[in-house]
Amino acid sequence: MVKGGKAPKGKKITLNVAKNCVKITFDGRKRLDLSKMGITNFPKCILRLTDVDELDLSRNMIRKIPESISKFQNLRWLDLHSNYIDKLPESIGQMTTLLYLNVSNNRLTTNGLPVELNQLKNIRTLNLGLNHLDSVPTTLGALKELHEVGLHDNLLTSIPNSISQLPKLKKLNIKRNPFPKTEESDIFLDTIKRLDNLYLVEDKDLCSNCLKKCQQARDKLNKIKNMATATPRKAIFSNLISPNSMAKDSQEDWR
Repeated sequence: MVKGGKAPKGKKITLNVAKNCVKITFDGRKRLDLSKMGITNFPKCILRLTDVDELDLSRNMIRKIPESISKFQNLRWLDLHSNYIDKLPESIGQMTTLLYLNVSNNRLTTNGLPVELNQLKNIRTLNLGLNHLDSVPTTLGALKELHEVGLHDNLLTSIPNSISQLPKLKKLNIKRNPFPKTEESDIFLDTIKRLDNLYLVEDKDLCSNCLKKCQQARDKLNKIKNMATATPRKAIFSNLISPNSMAKDSQEDWR
């Protein structure tokens, strides 16, 4: 324990340090990467670098995001995962250029999500996993451009219809929530069965080739299943590989 019971001050980020952390991404965007820097307070000096397209403050010890973050009016990508944040500022709704927002693995509660999130009309990916949410604000249903939503590892017992019926939603991660274990859970899953996949891993866990292989394997198994259903006698598929053996044979590809 720190002497006197005080929390560590954390690393001080100066403007020069921040400038040296600005990198150009492969697609020509400017990213300010201050991840894993031991930061405990939002560095105010970076408000002089608001022309960046991407901001990474993940894996630090930040407890509060100030309202002034809205000065990043060009920001398309904001990563705040793995901090100690329990509330998002209302001004985040003014960051209408955001396409990606990751606030997973923090201390967010439902009350810590401002209504103003529904103003992020262009957002495509929203990760709220690994927090303390006991419900999902129905106002998030206004985010019609959402493609991916992470709600895993929370305290949720239901998902609002406004979320499961988002027109462009392709991926919804809801694993490890205390959903009811009765028939109601089956009814709930039926409401989102139209999704391409109710995924149990994140994109970063699988490469594009692996995803393609999974989709092809799924299509093949579905085709076999349909054939078996249409055939009155029991069919034998001697060449069918079990999922476990398939994973074993191709584990290098999966890695």
